[in-house]
Amino acid sequence: MKSAFDEMLTAAQGVRDQYQVYERWLDRQPREAMQARREEAEMIFRRVGITFAVYGAKDEDGSGTERLIPFDLIPRVIPKHEWTAMEAGLRQRVTALNRFLHDVYHGQEILKAGIVPSEQVLNNAQFRAEMMGVSVPGNVYSHISGVDIVRAGNADGTGDYYVLEDNLRVPSGVSYMLENRKMMMRLFPDLFSMHRIAPVAHYPDLLLETLRAVAPAGVNEPTVVVLTPGMYNSAYFEHAFLAQQMGVELVEGQDLMVRGGFVYMRTTQGPKRVDVIYRRVDDDFLDPKVFRPDSTLGCAGLIDVYRAGNISLCNAVGTGIADDKSIYPYVPKMIEFYLGEKPILNNVPTYLCREADDLKYVLDHMGELVVKEVHGAGGYGMLVGPAATKAEIADFKKVVEANPTNYIAQPTLSLSTCPTFVESGIAPRHIDLRPFVLSGTTVQMVPGGLTRVALKEGSLVVNSSQGGGTKDTWVLED
Repeated sequence: MKSAFDEMLTAAQGVRDQYQVYERWLDRQPREAMQARREEAEMIFRRVGITFAVYGAKDEDGSGTERLIPFDLIPRVIPKHEWTAMEAGLRQRVTALNRFLHDVYHGQEILKAGIVPSEQVLNNAQFRAEMMGVSVPGNVYSHISGVDIVRAGNADGTGDYYVLEDNLRVPSGVSYMLENRKMMMRLFPDLFSMHRIAPVAHYPDLLLETLRAVAPAGVNEPTVVVLTPGMYNSAYFEHAFLAQQMGVELVEGQDLMVRGGFVYMRTTQGPKRVDVIYRRVDDDFLDPKVFRPDSTLGCAGLIDVYRAGNISLCNAVGTGIADDKSIYPYVPKMIEFYLGEKPILNNVPTYLCREADDLKYVLDHMGELVVKEVHGAGGYGMLVGPAATKAEIADFKKVVEANPTNYIAQPTLSLSTCPTFVESGIAPRHIDLRPFVLSGTTVQMVPGGLTRVALKEGSLVVNSSQGGGTKDTWVLED
């Protein structure tokens, strides 16, 4: 595994240009002052209710499952030229993924051309046959995309960005991006006068603009709602936060009904027609008449209205086929097929365990690889080979051999590190970045995204469910 790229320091321990001003400021801060500000941040986050639920977790008294996502005081700083290139790569990638989604539910030209194996799509649990031939406004399927990006170190001390995952179903985390920025501005106002930092606070406005832009044809003043599974969902804070920030209603399935080919929400003034649903409910739970009959989280008859073009769902039903980890290796080919361009952002090299040669390599080198379930998320269902015991590797080999099509593997990248304020002081911790890409009539995004940090020393797992934290992400404007 190559040595990690340090976001702040060069190999010769010099300070990178984008961190020069910040590093001089940090040197003047007493440790006690930083500790006091961290405690203040935690108090404010707790008061505001910025928590997430950890399924199956219990507090010491056996009751609560609510957790604060640890917030780190030291920002991740990205120079303008790096963001400009990354933004172009994100725009290119999400455009191609939306083209792919339209294609697989219509002409399936990429399958006929043999570029993506048909069985990988048509036999995939995320492929929704109910979407075949269904037209969606602007041919946009993934209106909100969260693309996970990592930087890996090279032997010469440089670092290259790679896309680790595409999240096109119900990507979460943008509320933490926004709250982290508000917190940093509150705690360190002097820092913001020393830097020209690109703003992110207008994200809810861009999101609402995106949602309104994909309303059904002929609807000039669309009514938008956010559909949540309810307060026990791990991301409920975010659902409520975004609805409040956009000034739209937060609804649950029981608040919606279908009448005369349209969707209505119940209000104290009577039923009100809904035109766009930003849904934070998975496909399987959206409509008990079409998917899981035992679901109480959706609205019976919703898919009929959707297929008729009288409601817009964001993201569209069936987007999961494009972010499945078994489809991820083909995204560079999608970019070339649909756009006639070379990818700006590279994939991480990936082994498909359904391929005999790849499977043999993975089984022989599992201790060196990261092995993931193709449908897995949140850091679950995976093995980080270098951090696993011999017994864990042996057990995981049996699991992969029993169902190889369910797994992929990738080299263990040494994710870049960023200085982080931990109990022992300031120390490097591994990070990734999740920018949020909005696709409506145009593709747009706020600069940066959510930086996630693996707080445990040496850990490469940044997911909040696995003990990860977050940082504010600064994209410099000069």
